Amino acid sequence: MPIPSICWLAALVALLALEAATVGLVSLWFAVGSLCALLTSFFVGNIWVQFAVFLAVSFLCLVIIRPLARKYADPRRESTNADRVVGAEGVVTQAIDNLKAQGQITVNGAPWTARTEEGCPAIPAGSRVRVLRIEGVKVIVSPLPVPTPGR
Repeated sequence: MPIPSICWLAALVALLALEAATVGLVSLWFAVGSLCALLTSFFVGNIWVQFAVFLAVSFLCLVIIRPLARKYADPRRESTNADRVVGAEGVVTQAIDNLKAQGQITVNGAPWTARTEEGCPAIPAGSRVRVLRIEGVKVIVSPLPVPTPGR
């Protein structure tokens, strides 16, 4: 067996061992590339051609197959209860005042400590608000416009 073939075989074994030791798809693409380079080394003696085959196959596997593998290998991510309140409307149960570090709302039946964005005025109890984001254990809200009766 020629020396380049032994090197490609060693690279293949090392990359497969690395892939087996890791949780995600890390080196599989390069293992496929080294396998193709190993097969090429039996027919072509030029190391640069073998290296080009290795790079081309590794790149193609990485670009084409990896997104498909990630799509089907990753578990579907579900929103947590906390994620579900972002964008939801709530009712202020305790006046929100950033200067006094107080405020509470109820969103989807659950109470949350609430604050407004910097520069927003205090929001009185009974007002409707929209949750913008979660920071730690507090929700950041903005007031919703008060609906006016139709004419």
